[in-house]
Amino acid sequence: MAPRVAPRPSPIHRLCVRILLVSFLAAHRLVPSCSASFFGFPAAAKRHDYRDALAKSILFFEGQRSGRLPPGQRASWRGDSGVSDGAAARVDLEGGYYDAGDNVKFGFPMAFTTTMLAWSVIEFGDDMPRDERRHAAGAVRWATDYLLKTLAHPGVIFLQVGDPWKDHDCWERPEDMDTERTVYNVSAGRPGSDIAAETAAALAAASMVFRDDDPEYAETLLASARKAFEFADTYKGAYSDDPDLRAGGCPFYCDFNGYQDELLWGAAWLRRASKDDTFLQYIQNNGKTLGAEDSSNEFGWDNKHAGLNVLVSKEFIEGEVLPLQSYKEFADSFVCTLIPESSSPHITYTPGGMLYKPGGSNMQHVTAISFLLLTYAKYLSRSSHTVNCGDISVGPVTLQRQAKKQVDYLLGDNPMKMSYMIGYGDRYPQRIHHRGSSLPSIKDHPQRIACKEGTPYYNSSGPNPNPLIGAVVGGPGEDDAYEDDRADFRKSEPTTYINAPLVGVLAFLVGNPHPGHIRH
Repeated sequence: MAPRVAPRPSPIHRLCVRILLVSFLAAHRLVPSCSASFFGFPAAAKRHDYRDALAKSILFFEGQRSGRLPPGQRASWRGDSGVSDGAAARVDLEGGYYDAGDNVKFGFPMAFTTTMLAWSVIEFGDDMPRDERRHAAGAVRWATDYLLKTLAHPGVIFLQVGDPWKDHDCWERPEDMDTERTVYNVSAGRPGSDIAAETAAALAAASMVFRDDDPEYAETLLASARKAFEFADTYKGAYSDDPDLRAGGCPFYCDFNGYQDELLWGAAWLRRASKDDTFLQYIQNNGKTLGAEDSSNEFGWDNKHAGLNVLVSKEFIEGEVLPLQSYKEFADSFVCTLIPESSSPHITYTPGGMLYKPGGSNMQHVTAISFLLLTYAKYLSRSSHTVNCGDISVGPVTLQRQAKKQVDYLLGDNPMKMSYMIGYGDRYPQRIHHRGSSLPSIKDHPQRIACKEGTPYYNSSGPNPNPLIGAVVGGPGEDDAYEDDRADFRKSEPTTYINAPLVGVLAFLVGNPHPGHIRH
């Protein structure tokens, strides 16, 4: 005889039982409250405070400052540093930013950082609260004041301050550094079209940031951008092809991709900032010879192709400049590689949903590509254009949501349940690969900490004593795992070029927290 089976409770019956059970437990203080997830319903996605994240992402740059700090310095654990930079060459190169967790001022990534900070303000500054836009413009100006100094002497452009090999042999605060502040430059006989053209892009873009509030400064920036571009186009070559410059810049910031993309990038920014048809003609006449057809889904301090395509496509989308149609086609191809449903070859995503490229410091790809998605969505929204990815047509909202998903992952919606921005959320990395953050502040420990005296702090398993608020670390690997290990610089080191495009992305999300339309 078969055993009797009790009738299966209906869903309503099961729900009522759960409600009674939760009420009983809550009355006896055995649970704090009932929740949707307790009932078997999916918990609502966490709502992120994009305004808080934006403020912190901008504050980060104050922790990276070199030179004499201003009275309004908010990252108060920092002190003056590098005040005699340039003395080895009898020039003034005080100021600028340390690019990452070391104490070298690398000009190539600093110029790219400046371009992206400025582009963030240009595209999404209207979504920033007034104070944050002011701080963002201040972050741009701290860089441009320095970049102007690198162009101040005829015949040369200063590229870098600090011997990276000797710097990396020490673990010391920037306020204490006593390693050689070697000065590197490019010239007619030792060309650097890449650094010169990226500097031109940075100054041209920044001129748009200051056009209304400080027109005289904006004009200075634009004039200097023209000067830097003329140098780049006249003396063609990559700075890392020179043996001496290669020894200083490689393997840290070699120009692996060549200088051609920077020439087009610099011309594109000068065209946008000046409206000068000369630069439009330059792009049209030199696009093929400079590799504009080398469509690429790369974008960062070395490879500008995807960003160039998005930037120049604006001329075609909004201005109907027909000779530039190919740039939109290349931008479309880039976008299609990011859409999982498209038939194009895809960029890899981790199991947790993070865009992933091999090589370390992956968050630089997450933030830069998210910025391009939102910027391209903005351009598309002003026209009837869409993106054709084979069997599917992709519009602005899809691009917005794709970017938002990446930023939400960065802020904590990931398998580790960890924010990768220092100071944001309840759980974030504590042991980042950063000298100033990991050593006692000069304000708390005025005594000098010499080169090798910092090693115990580097090896310590304790948290960094000075949280570098707003810094975004390199992030997890392809398995979504993050070990919070100071020695694992590929994952735990922050960089300025991770944060710079993120400023724009977060500004957009402040104004549009629920993508579904783009505000004009």
